[in-house]
Amino acid sequence: MNTIKTSGRASLAGAALKKLMIGLLTAASLGPMSAMASGRHMSIEVTNLTNAIYFTPLLVSVHDADTHMFQAGTAASPSLQAMAEGGDISFLDTDLSALGANNVVDPAGGLLAPGASASATLMAGGHNRHLSLAAMLLPTNDGFVGLDAIRIPRKRGTYTYYLNGYDAGTEANDEIINGGGAPGTPGIPADPGGNNGTGGSGVTGADHNTTVHVHRGIVGDTDATGGASDLNSVVHQWINPVAKVVITIGGNN
Repeated sequence: MNTIKTSGRASLAGAALKKLMIGLLTAASLGPMSAMASGRHMSIEVTNLTNAIYFTPLLVSVHDADTHMFQAGTAASPSLQAMAEGGDISFLDTDLSALGANNVVDPAGGLLAPGASASATLMAGGHNRHLSLAAMLLPTNDGFVGLDAIRIPRKRGTYTYYLNGYDAGTEANDEIINGGGAPGTPGIPADPGGNNGTGGSGVTGADHNTTVHVHRGIVGDTDATGGASDLNSVVHQWINPVAKVVITIGGNN
């Protein structure tokens, strides 16, 4: 009886084949996670839920876990202040891009009116698996709508979030419309809806909370040519949430 000996080369080939099969089985078991590693298409729809508050141009960003546009309970950065007081998102865009974020600037093509929606499409993958967005609320002194670094869902599907209005804590909410908007210049740039009054004497002093916090809303009044506020308490007031965000996670690229 002859014994057939397996050569060393043949044994190595068998081991390599076994290793390949294990690798293929492991990859198959990963499913959505392995697809996510190569990046997934993601669409974001933002809807303005307010009665008469406009959103200035939105900044939507996909970034890593250590990056934030803003954080409640912390002082606003100069870039956030520029956005919250005057609607200027260029500084936040530059900051985030320098950190490797993938940004969409102004998906609405300008102001987002009450009841209107805007959509953006981005890729999520690699280290960039968190989503943030922000825009100033007009007419306010330093109010903004914001989403702070939520973890993007891994599985395909549709996910809905409701967003608060925040106060940057950088300017007193005097509710005076005077064309202001540059950081350090008190006042509100404008009321895009034209529902404001004039001649207000000013509502309030400096914020008690000088960090980013949930906005307390508009005080306003109904005096169109005087009173304390240039804002209309009947028209401009809101109760959170101020925006709805719908995220749709699609396939990998």
